[in-house]
Amino acid sequence: MPSGQLRIYLDLEVRRVHCRRCAAVKRERLELLADNPYYTKRFAFYVGRRCRAATIKDVAEELRLDWDAVKELDKQYMRAQLERAGTPGPKAIGIDEISIRKGHTYRIVVSDLERHRPIWFGGEDRSEASMDQFYQFIGEKKAIKIRLAVMDMWKPFRNSTTRNAPQAAVLFDKFHVIRHLGDALDKVRKAEYARLEGKSRTFIKGQKYALLSHPQNLAGPARKNLKLLLAANKRLNTAYLLKESFGQLWDYSSEAWARKFFDNWRAQLKWQRLEPYERFAAMIERHWDGLAAYCRPENKVSLGFVEGLNNKIRVLQRRAYGLRDEEYLRLKVLTCMLPKL
Repeated sequence: MPSGQLRIYLDLEVRRVHCRRCAAVKRERLELLADNPYYTKRFAFYVGRRCRAATIKDVAEELRLDWDAVKELDKQYMRAQLERAGTPGPKAIGIDEISIRKGHTYRIVVSDLERHRPIWFGGEDRSEASMDQFYQFIGEKKAIKIRLAVMDMWKPFRNSTTRNAPQAAVLFDKFHVIRHLGDALDKVRKAEYARLEGKSRTFIKGQKYALLSHPQNLAGPARKNLKLLLAANKRLNTAYLLKESFGQLWDYSSEAWARKFFDNWRAQLKWQRLEPYERFAAMIERHWDGLAAYCRPENKVSLGFVEGLNNKIRVLQRRAYGLRDEEYLRLKVLTCMLPKL
C-alpha cells in the first residue's frame, strides 16, 4: 500500500520446486499475494475499497496503475466479498429487471428482502426461461423455503415463480403499481393540453413533475403553480386527487377492507371520462391477488429496498459508462450492499 506520495515495493525470493509426482517445476504459492502476483492481497483489497466510491480511471490515476490492473484487482476484492457472504438461502425475494444497454437488453436481479442485498444477477433477457435460471441456481431445496416473492406485474416472472416455488405468495411491487398510475395521470394531462387552447393551456404546460410528485416534496413556486392548475382544470384536479388517494390501499391489514376501498375508488371513475384511469383499474382487477397479498401480516416487508437498489444500480451503470465487461457489472451489483472487507 502507498505511504503518502511514496510507492512501496517488496522484494521477495520465491522458491521453485521440482515435483517428483508430475515431473513439473512449480512456483511456491504465497497467501499474501493477489491473483496478480505483482501486488499483495492487502493492496488488492485497498484498491477494491477505493473502487466502491470512485471510477476505475480515477483510482488508476491516483495509484499510478494500469486501468486493466485496477479492474482485475477490484474483481478479486468483490469475489472475496461474495465468498465471505456465503451461499444465499432467502425466505423473501424481490425480482426486477435492469436494462444493461440499448435495444431492450435486460438482465434479471433477485434480492434477499430480509438481508437487504442482491443475491443473483443473470439471464439473457426477462423471459420465463431466464427467471428459471435463478431457481436452478439456488436449487430445489432452497426454492421451496421461499415464502414471499415481490415483483412487478410481468407475467413470465409470476409463471416461473408459481412453477418453481408454488408455496410462495406473489406480491406486486407498490412502486411499479404507482408508476402505472402516474403514467395514466400523465396521459390525462396530455389529453387536456391537446383539448384546450389559449390561456387555459398555460396552466398545464411544464407541470408534469408537480402532478406526479408527492405534495410534501413540492415547495415554493411549484406548490403554488400546482394549486393554480388544479383550480383551473376540473378533470386534472379529479385525476390528481384519485392518484393521491390510491396510496391508501397499502395501509389496510384486512383484504376485505382493501377490496372495499378499491371498489369505492373505482366507482368514483364513473362519468369522469378518464379512460387511462379506467384501463389502470382494469389492470388492477386482473392482478388483484398480487396486491391483496400485502394485507397479510407475514407479507409485510420493506418494499422500498427494491426501488432503492434500482437507483443504486443506475448509479453504478453511469459510473461504468462504456464498460462492456458484463461480469464486472454482475460483481458490482451483487456486492453493492455488502460490507467492506
